[in-house]
Amino acid sequence: MSTPGEPVPPIASARLDLVSLPVAFMEAVLAGETAAAEAILGSRIPEGWSDTVSDLFRYRLGQLKSDPTQLQWLARAMVLRDRDRTVIGHIGFHGPPDERGMVEVGYTVMPDYRRQGYAREAVLALFDWAGREHGITLFRASVGPWNEPSLGLVRSLGFQQTGVQWDDVDGEELVFEVVIPRPGAAAG
Repeated sequence: MSTPGEPVPPIASARLDLVSLPVAFMEAVLAGETAAAEAILGSRIPEGWSDTVSDLFRYRLGQLKSDPTQLQWLARAMVLRDRDRTVIGHIGFHGPPDERGMVEVGYTVMPDYRRQGYAREAVLALFDWAGREHGITLFRASVGPWNEPSLGLVRSLGFQQTGVQWDDVDGEELVFEVVIPRPGAAAG
């Protein structure tokens, strides 16, 4: 577990760095201080991205004020390893593992970067990190029934629908879970 103030290392995939979003970064974004936010992250924030994360950041800041050690589990920027280190979306878990050892993933990719495999790459890298670093094998995703790209992604990763829930922001969501054994773990 991380401790307050301890840096959270990025998670690397083939084309992305999943960079943990510190409190100062989220506060700068919410204050409209894009240049300060870019300096904190060392990445370029594309036009319009800040507008898509304000509700999420307010919620995550509340979680972190309650328990700063949750930072490693929460929002991470999907940073493309291009010349500008462009932020193309965000990904993270909704919190640390629950009593079943389950974590729920959420992600968004900016429209210009969709349908290029970035969401899949980021999800797999995050799941690999959770399994390797924390022994997590049970993952959940909640997807709106209208969100065909995300439904396709979770189904392609072996998720099975386990229920339906209502989200005050997104409306009806289909709930999916999957067990992904850790590499090298004995099958049981």
